[in-house]
Amino acid sequence: MGNYTKTNIKELDNAAEGFGLGDKLETRFARKAMGLEQFGFSYQKLQPGFRQPFGHVHSEQEEVYLVLEGSGRIKVEDEIVDLAQWDAIRVPGGITRALESGSGGMTILAIGGNPTGDADMINDWWVD
Repeated sequence: MGNYTKTNIKELDNAAEGFGLGDKLETRFARKAMGLEQFGFSYQKLQPGFRQPFGHVHSEQEEVYLVLEGSGRIKVEDEIVDLAQWDAIRVPGGITRALESGSGGMTILAIGGNPTGDADMINDWWVD
């Protein structure tokens, strides 16, 4: 048997349901499920017009967000950046960010390195 791990991402638990956001957001984390040691990734599907009700910041971990479908925006510190399909944006550690989908929704792949577990959540961070 080969030395690999195969996982169907859509069969992983939707972590957003545990926060009461399952009707607006689908978030499936693959790091533990795949036994990844050097990086992690998550599949995230935001319903149309949904803005995450929190920002988050990693003390060290950098992340890349790749838009697979749809469009939206990301707030990176005090700047709002438009995102379209196949756009990728890198956010280093120490920078707060949050996502908002456009009128057609947005599906992203979020990819992060090590260290893990260094995130702080900030409620009501992106307020108009």
